Amino acid sequence: MRGYDTSEFQSRTERAQRRMSEAGLSALLLTTEPEIRYFTGYLTRFWESPTRPWFLIVPASGKPIAVIPSIGAALMAQTWVDDIRTWSAPDLSDDGVSLLAATLREICPRDAVIGLPDGHETHVRMPLADFQRLQDLLEGRRLVSDQGILRGLRMIKSPAEISKIEMACDIAGRAFQRLPEIAREGVALDEVFRRFQMLCLDEGADWVPYLAGGAEQGGYTDVISPARSSPLMPGDVLMLDTGLIWDGYFCDFDRNWSVGPASVQVRDAYATLIEASDAAFEAARPGATASEVYHVMNTVLSRVSSETDAGRLGHGLGMSLTEWPSLIPTDHTVLAPGMVLTLEPGIAVGGKILVHEENIVITEGSPRFISPRAGAELPQI
Repeated sequence: MRGYDTSEFQSRTERAQRRMSEAGLSALLLTTEPEIRYFTGYLTRFWESPTRPWFLIVPASGKPIAVIPSIGAALMAQTWVDDIRTWSAPDLSDDGVSLLAATLREICPRDAVIGLPDGHETHVRMPLADFQRLQDLLEGRRLVSDQGILRGLRMIKSPAEISKIEMACDIAGRAFQRLPEIAREGVALDEVFRRFQMLCLDEGADWVPYLAGGAEQGGYTDVISPARSSPLMPGDVLMLDTGLIWDGYFCDFDRNWSVGPASVQVRDAYATLIEASDAAFEAARPGATASEVYHVMNTVLSRVSSETDAGRLGHGLGMSLTEWPSLIPTDHTVLAPGMVLTLEPGIAVGGKILVHEENIVITEGSPRFISPRAGAELPQI
């Protein structure tokens, strides 16, 4: 089912307000797309334009308050939010700052502290000059850290959220199954990229904001470059990594294929990736930490290969392509039921790399694959 019942947003808001009370915060100020959508369901691609700032206030009690450009009022009125304050944007002299400050002064006492997300993977989406002016207009109210409230809330997905991520994974899985329709020896890599996105849309994706990968002899040298026009050749390993969206939620997993028979070295390296991913899956239980899952994968990978220098071996997933936590040695986030993770081991082989990625959800017991689990044998096209 697309969208949510109002109860989903009421629950999210009430959980935030309980944490705000514990932290001594009078309000949360939110400025980015996933933060605002988390509490409202406000889904639009208009965020692609950097011109206008958008604001949402979560007060100490009651519904959120939207302070947004007037162009967004009709869509916001379709959400559960009914206090919608607008200005005509862009306004080069006062782009919503006075209206936002007046709203915060109205709902917050003079000595209030107002939280903003400020950790890794966050930013404040408004001009620095406007942010400084906002602080001046608050008349003693202070803008401070939200103390990780948003991070903590978004890490634990509701069953309804998980079902949307699983739908995105199902769509991508069907598109990956159709890869042989579009990829074969002689087809240019950039053509494969274009046509794979078409497959994703044909299978039901709303849009495909992320597609990465590569194809080179015996592996690939990186996984983030734009696709080249070079044709697929025998001995290439083709990898596609997709982050498509269904109803506002991402999947994020990849698949590898050999063009013609793969070398023994490549086949063995690929099997090691699957072994590392499976080992991490078994370790990803409530109470384990992100760093422990990293070390489980790294132990398998380091038996046969040096590190790929990717920086991490997985991450959270949801309304954003990558979310907290990071599967790195220094992230000691404790796993809990409702977290959705990617497992993304990488391995060096013959001067190139191979990367494999799966999506899983943490449950009360064993985790569950929500991407179609790959086998240990590298498929051939």
